[in-house]
Amino acid sequence: MTDSTKPKFDKVIIHYFSGTGNAKSVAHWIGDIATDMDMKVQIVNVGRDEKANEKDIIENTLFGFCYPTHGFNAPPIVLKYLWKLSRSKNNNEFFVVNTRAGMKISKVFIPGLSGLALLLPAIMLWVKDFTLIGYRSIDLPSNWISLHPGLKEKVINSIFKRCKRITVGFSSKILSGKPVYTGFWWLPIDLALVPISIGYYFYGRFVLSKTYIATNDCNECGLCVNSCPVTAISMKDGKPIWSYKCESCMQCLNNCPTRAIETPHGFIALIWWISFSLLPIVLIILIPQIIDFKGLTSKITYDILLLILSISIIFGSYRIMHKLMKFSIFNKIIKTTSLTSYKFWRRYKAPKKVD
Repeated sequence: MTDSTKPKFDKVIIHYFSGTGNAKSVAHWIGDIATDMDMKVQIVNVGRDEKANEKDIIENTLFGFCYPTHGFNAPPIVLKYLWKLSRSKNNNEFFVVNTRAGMKISKVFIPGLSGLALLLPAIMLWVKDFTLIGYRSIDLPSNWISLHPGLKEKVINSIFKRCKRITVGFSSKILSGKPVYTGFWWLPIDLALVPISIGYYFYGRFVLSKTYIATNDCNECGLCVNSCPVTAISMKDGKPIWSYKCESCMQCLNNCPTRAIETPHGFIALIWWISFSLLPIVLIILIPQIIDFKGLTSKITYDILLLILSISIIFGSYRIMHKLMKFSIFNKIIKTTSLTSYKFWRRYKAPKKVD
């Protein structure tokens, strides 16, 4: 071992949250490098309510956090974990790594975007007297198959190999005490995405947690319920149903053995059209006494009413849809209008091993 790769720390505790395996892979790659450098390694799965035992935190311990980017922010479960984390007693150093939706076009690797995904956790840890040593993103493949088909296996493997090399280089530096702040290069773009990050955290994630359904292909195996990292799925009337705890991590949708879990694109499009296209017209026609575009107060009243009604329609429609799924004709319509139900809409599978 050369001086350049001699570890600065005696131990590293790596916390991770992962749905489809991207962030988990990064956590274990870093752990493998630390092991090769004769460091003690503890890997904590935040999604399983695991915590690092304070008695196991020895002097000169490095803390690490690896997680995916959800709505241009860190997953709420990670933010809650950091909020409850005890203050650093010895100004322990830490690193944050987010995986973000990487793509590949021909031979060109396309990076994802972070928003607050790195910045907010780093600030939270800094306030708790931790010292930043590593801050960067790893552009592992996009797994957001509610929006696009899963990438081809060949593309996924090539992105993984590239990202593993990057992670190994990053790990070797921070574990030997050399700061890496590559993520700050993206700060101007990340700050521009802050409004979207905030909107997703307080609104978007609750809507997205209601965009999963199980068709009649469900065989009630319970895999989605038992493997959900945040226990957001329960069985009701013989079908899984998602609560507002759902982090939209895509694990259930990607791993369902019968491909019964779908995103009801047709139903979502209909509800959003009713909420944001049809409803405004109806309000203008039926409630003229509320609307007076000459007065600012009346316009604000109209906007508030529209927002309340549209949100009520969107949230209430999921319960209605779940009830209607009992009828085979409706079940068939939902499946037919769901892009995820077609074979060309591939599921995302992270490789189990990367050379």
